Amino acid sequence: MDIVLVPGLWLDASSWDLVVPHLTGAGHTARPLTLPGLASAETDRSGVHVADQVNAVVAAIDESTGPVVLVGHSMGCAVAGAALDARVDTVAAVVYVGGWPAESGMIPAKNFATDGADLPPVPWEEFDEADVRDLDRASFEALLRPSPASLTSEPFVLGDERRYTVPAVFVCPEYRAADLREWVADGAEPVAAIAKHKNVTYVDLPTGHWPQLTKPAELSAIIEQSIAQSIG
Repeated sequence: MDIVLVPGLWLDASSWDLVVPHLTGAGHTARPLTLPGLASAETDRSGVHVADQVNAVVAAIDESTGPVVLVGHSMGCAVAGAALDARVDTVAAVVYVGGWPAESGMIPAKNFATDGADLPPVPWEEFDEADVRDLDRASFEALLRPSPASLTSEPFVLGDERRYTVPAVFVCPEYRAADLREWVADGAEPVAAIAKHKNVTYVDLPTGHWPQLTKPAELSAIIEQSIAQSIG
């Protein structure tokens, strides 16, 4: 199975380096992505739009040789969800790690501060303790670079409601699956899309917000299980 790995804010393909060997060792083809605007800290992000990031994931799906499992992390969940919308017939399952898909018109990153064309990383000291659980600060900060500021102002545009029929796994790291279920039941706006999905699985993975860095073997096992379920 081809597995397209979509990073969240401030990270490139290397953020999946600890996960990839587990997936390839199980016989899968892992495709970790560096989204437009994330090539380096010095990249000019002034012309990078939300659609560019979504199109990069769509291109990776199109380059695959068969059904694809999409894995998104944090803000990458919204990007992955929009790519699913564009290629719903090709995606066998989606794994949302520490985040969720957006509904059309949403701007999930709207509350982040920007600096010109950049959306700078949040300083370590401003993260909640739960977010950085198990995380090595120096190694983490070495991975970071700004994301495009357009993510804070441009809405996601979706149009194929068949996306709600694709099996979706929600991995809950710094919060519990019970918390996410409660937010969905309460009708919280950021998680509105989850209530519309027909085939949802919630999985607890107790750690910080970046389990691809802190619990890669456990996260890989969850991804592999989602593949097994998607192919029946």
